[in-house]
Amino acid sequence: MKEKINGVLVINKKKGMTSRDVVNEICKIFNTKKIGHTGTLDPLAEGVLVVTIGNATKISELLTAEYKEYIAGAILGIKTDTYDIEGKVIDNKPVKDNLKLDKIISSYKKTYMQEVPIYSAVKVNGKKLYEYARNNEEVELPKKKVTIKEIELLSTDRNEFMFKALVSKGCYIRSLINDIGESLNTYATMTKLIRTKLGKFNIENSYTLDDIRNNNYKLYSIDEALDYPVIEIEDNLYKKISNGVKINNKYKIKDKVIFKYKDKLLGIYERDKDMLKTWKNFNTK
Repeated sequence: MKEKINGVLVINKKKGMTSRDVVNEICKIFNTKKIGHTGTLDPLAEGVLVVTIGNATKISELLTAEYKEYIAGAILGIKTDTYDIEGKVIDNKPVKDNLKLDKIISSYKKTYMQEVPIYSAVKVNGKKLYEYARNNEEVELPKKKVTIKEIELLSTDRNEFMFKALVSKGCYIRSLINDIGESLNTYATMTKLIRTKLGKFNIENSYTLDDIRNNNYKLYSIDEALDYPVIEIEDNLYKKISNGVKINNKYKIKDKVIFKYKDKLLGIYERDKDMLKTWKNFNTK
């Protein structure tokens, strides 16, 4: 029985599970309910899912990386209501020969306004978009600015192709594939999705649920999971930082800093002009 576990797990989620399914399994394995995750993956998707346990749930927002890397598969000529192969086919369109697929895919290395797919959890007027879809209600789909930092065609096979992309937070790969289809004057639907990287965490250093059940995993500490300076404080600051008192920024911190005392995590502070104020207090007294 594992008790008082605090840290970050990098899970290799398998296809068919929801992100919540993974959290539920981790709850059972570690016998705790204090678990969260960052960067939801649809059931169709596989790959990196970052799970936070115990005190690490307090830093979830810091682990939601600005950029995520995916390998995706798509099929040309069909359109589904969900933009992926598990949805209902709603239209077909012929696929011309000699499509300049490589050139079109490369053209998406840019920042643009991407329409959010209707089968998503984004809210409009307080209601999730997929609720509008399920109720056959009309709604204007919002657009979000996204950046495709890198994109590369990996392979093609008849009307199917695979590509790799490094994209900003909020980008929907399903929508990106749909947009690529439109640029090719046909349709494109996602058939496969693997998240290979989320921030500093990558699929090569991830673990399956079976690995974790078999005690084969690495649990990252909070200071390992974050890229902030770590400072071991002096005795005279212990009480102040434990109680979340503002202190002078004598360390010249530009953003956030992790304070430890005798190797125990006390808290995360952030810059406030020429001072440092508490951002999260772990109060290990």
